Amino acid sequence: MKIDETKNSGVKKFLALIPLFVFLALAGIFYKQLVGGGSTRELPSALIGKPAPIINLPILAGLKINGAQVPALSGDVFKGKVTVLNVFASWCGPCRIEHPQLMELSKDSRIQMAALNYKDAPENALRFLGQLGNPYTIVGVDEKGRAAIEWGVYGVPETYVIGKDGIIRFKHVGPISDVILNEKMKPLIEQLLK
Repeated sequence: MKIDETKNSGVKKFLALIPLFVFLALAGIFYKQLVGGGSTRELPSALIGKPAPIINLPILAGLKINGAQVPALSGDVFKGKVTVLNVFASWCGPCRIEHPQLMELSKDSRIQMAALNYKDAPENALRFLGQLGNPYTIVGVDEKGRAAIEWGVYGVPETYVIGKDGIIRFKHVGPISDVILNEKMKPLIEQLLK
């Protein structure tokens, strides 16, 4: 009898320690992410190296450049020009943070600035661009978020760089910082412009 009780006691102690082992393993993983430089901005994208999805979205009615309506994001608008596609919404706080970087990119006439306005009321998007400036030459309204699914959007903001061949070359999740703009996006854009 005593042998069985000792055996049972050891098993019970081991089972009682399992939650501690699980906790320590998870804590180690989280610690490695925090200290080891794991980045939530570098999420994998199945679309890198693939053609940009061809989508047909309505215009952002009332958004004009030099008196002309800004065209919609539709058809195969990505071929022939290096394009920066930004997914934004007026209700998105980080979209306001990255807006100066987008305005800076829009000064380069060699690239095409496009936007997918995600799950937003058109009047709010117009107000947002009216207050902060409009860096885009093409804007498509994705009120239901269906086009964003085809693009593999995790959330807003997200930014893509598409080559002249219509192939997606870069994706950034979150607001574009000066570091991302100057160390990743601009060098890639210069390379794609050659």
